[in-house]
Amino acid sequence: MATRLLWLARHGEQERPVGTPPGVDPPEAGLSDRGRQQAALLGERLRPVPLDAIHHGPLPRAAQTAELVAAALPGVPVRATDLAGDHLPEDTDPAGLPPAYARFLAAFDAGERADGPRLTAAAVRRFAGPPDESGDRHDLLVTHTFLIAWLVRDAFGAPGARWLGLGHHNAGLTVIRYRTGTPPTLIAFNDVAHLPVELRGTGLPAEYRF
Repeated sequence: MATRLLWLARHGEQERPVGTPPGVDPPEAGLSDRGRQQAALLGERLRPVPLDAIHHGPLPRAAQTAELVAAALPGVPVRATDLAGDHLPEDTDPAGLPPAYARFLAAFDAGERADGPRLTAAAVRRFAGPPDESGDRHDLLVTHTFLIAWLVRDAFGAPGARWLGLGHHNAGLTVIRYRTGTPPTLIAFNDVAHLPVELRGTGLPAEYRF
C-alpha cells in the first residue's frame, strides 16, 4: 500500500525592517535571528525522518528556512517551486463571512485571485495524495500559512472557506498521511515541541505559552 507522509512547515520568523506597518510582510525580507534559530531546530527535529525531498517556496523567508533545515539533513535534495509560494488558495466568496474575513479577501487584486487558486490546485495535485511509485514517500514543504491551511482543509473535505482562520506557528510542523484506498489522515497539526517556549510565536499572551 503506497503511502505519502507530507510534512508541512511554515517558514521561520521573518525579519521586519524598521518602519514596516503591522500586518505587512515585505516579500524581500528574509529570516530574523529568531527565525534562523527556529529553522535550525526544525532541521534537528527532522533528522530521523527519511525525507525524499525538501520543497520550498520562492520567497527569501521560505528559501532560507529550507536551507537551514537542509543543513541538518545532508543528501536530501532541496527544490524551489512556485507551488509552495505565498498565494491566495481560493477566490473565496465573502458572502456570509465575518466582516474581518471579507475585508481581508477584498485586499487581493484580480491577478492574485486568478494565479493563487491555479497554483494551489497544482500543489494539491502534486503533493496531496499517495505517491505514484509503489514505496512510501516523505516530502517536506517549507511554505506559508495559506497553503498549510488549504491542505488541512482539503484533507478533511471541508468547505473552501474553512482555510480562513487556520493559523500556523513559525517553524511549526503539520503532517498529513495519504494512503491508497483510504481518506487522508491528519497526523499532527502545528507541532512546536522542537522549539523552546521563547521561540514559539503562539499568538497567546506570554503567561499562557507552554
